[in-house]
Amino acid sequence: MRVAVIHDWLTGMRGGEKCLEVFCELFPEADLYTLIYAPDEVSPIIRQMKVHPSWLNRLPWIRRTYRYYLPLFPRVAESFDLRSYDLVLSSSHCVAKGVHAPHALHIAYIYSPMRYVWDLHGVYFGTDSSLSSRYGMAAFREYLQRWDIRSSQRVDYFVAISRNIAAKVEKFYGRQAAVIYPPVDIDRFFVQERPGSYYLVVSALVPYKRIDLAIRAFNAINLPLKIAGDGPLRKALEKTAATNIEFLGWVDDARLAELYAGCQALIFPGEEDFGIVPLEAQASGRPVIGYGKGGLLETVIGLNGPSLKRCPTGIFFPEQHEQSLIDAVELYQRSQREFHPDQIRQHAAKFSRERFKQEMAEYLETCVTRGCQRPVKNHA
Repeated sequence: MRVAVIHDWLTGMRGGEKCLEVFCELFPEADLYTLIYAPDEVSPIIRQMKVHPSWLNRLPWIRRTYRYYLPLFPRVAESFDLRSYDLVLSSSHCVAKGVHAPHALHIAYIYSPMRYVWDLHGVYFGTDSSLSSRYGMAAFREYLQRWDIRSSQRVDYFVAISRNIAAKVEKFYGRQAAVIYPPVDIDRFFVQERPGSYYLVVSALVPYKRIDLAIRAFNAINLPLKIAGDGPLRKALEKTAATNIEFLGWVDDARLAELYAGCQALIFPGEEDFGIVPLEAQASGRPVIGYGKGGLLETVIGLNGPSLKRCPTGIFFPEQHEQSLIDAVELYQRSQREFHPDQIRQHAAKFSRERFKQEMAEYLETCVTRGCQRPVKNHA
């Protein structure tokens, strides 16, 4: 059986790329297609695959400017020649699920419907973005929405990263999706007996992550905050941060594990489709103080959640406003004895890499080997 794996772009190692590593292990002989490929930015597991980047990869400075080519992405994804494959596994948050695979069983593992044109359009292209970005996206948004809906009919089976995303797949595409939670590599992290005094943010510095909210809150309460991660908003965010806030930039895996283990709590101010970072913090025995919406509700047991039947692993704040976050931090400081590091880590272990690999293998076997009846696929 010839297998093709499709991933939107390979310019770093985030949650989606951790899932892709497992797909590469399941199908080590597969061909891997992607729009942009920066081999020095991905893991050896991915680099050892037969990677086929699109023609976009030959453009100068594409690694820094690829986001500006978003309106071209649908046609580029459709240009991959997948006629000779029996199974296509797309790993998609943008256009990978829209490839043409006329003779293959197409299973899409979806991190989100194209967030730039649906529910997070205002965050990416709101008043804080440049005029050229806003007006440029306004001209293409409807086209991209139509393409996203139309191309969703080319998929035989959807697998969503969370119930939150499965609901969006049904809302935007009118399709049902199975749910298989992404993995967290538990063995990379450890519990430290005595954490430090600082709080921690681990995030790409992009608009929808709402790092600006964390900065305003910690400016006000003057507690130490470390921010690990990089991105286009870094310089602007640094200008607004007080001296109690430290920007670390990109950190390697070993340093990241130390930061998790040593923090008081992870601050997670954005709404995520799922969120690997909160699980990495919990694998380190540290609680999460996060915005109580989206995928976080599926991975964190809130001290102030609707029903608490197990050891809490975090605290939710209800509004994306600095005072709401401040209140949650103060609640944490009053209730630290409620959080038990070993039990927090045990909760994270339910989302292990081994579990993800097994569940994906079983699901794929059900669809392929056991001859499930395939839905009618629209190749439009």
